[in-house]
Amino acid sequence: MTALPAPSPILTEMYARYLDDENSAAFISAVSQRYLIGTLERLAEYGRVASRRAATLALSLVGTYESNAVLGRALNDRDRCVRLIAENGLRDLWMRDGSEEQQSRLKVLVRLNSSQQFSEAAEAATDLIEEAPWIAEVWNQRAIAYFQLDRFEDSANDCHQALELNPYHFGAAVGMAHCYLQLNDAYAGLECFRRALKLNPDMEEIRSQADQLERMLEGK
Repeated sequence: MTALPAPSPILTEMYARYLDDENSAAFISAVSQRYLIGTLERLAEYGRVASRRAATLALSLVGTYESNAVLGRALNDRDRCVRLIAENGLRDLWMRDGSEEQQSRLKVLVRLNSSQQFSEAAEAATDLIEEAPWIAEVWNQRAIAYFQLDRFEDSANDCHQALELNPYHFGAAVGMAHCYLQLNDAYAGLECFRRALKLNPDMEEIRSQADQLERMLEGK
């Protein structure tokens, strides 16, 4: 049985100060000086509400990809604030896999997709996948590029690979759902929406799409 950590007033005080002044650099510095990642992970999972919020934010800012599972489970925390912090934090955490050079190249991929340079993004992602096939977010970024290039089957395959590497990647699950809908497989699309919602129950827009799709299929 996992022992519950004692309340962490220092951490919660740091969190309260951060909420007041929004000085993330000061929060990161203070947390890094006083807390190990393992302690933050235990507080994020087993602490009281205030400690869970503070620890989840701290992991989002100072954690490595190794904290992915802890933040992934926090998406189903009973406290909505913890869930929101975890969702935002995971998107940043997924960019911190691999070496510094690989992370820099991953950021380039995101910028290419954001600027609608999808062919260039797909090509750059393929190069990085050949070098570091274990980085889930690279597969997800190539899936985004492939989808925009109307390569829906390839995109679905990349979403699947991203989820194999990172089972908490709700974005890849949503992306795979949209791929199957483009491939006229509504049942598979619905299952992917359901998978995404199990990972991240607060995605209300996706829930609405899933409900609408389910009603359509029931009416057939």
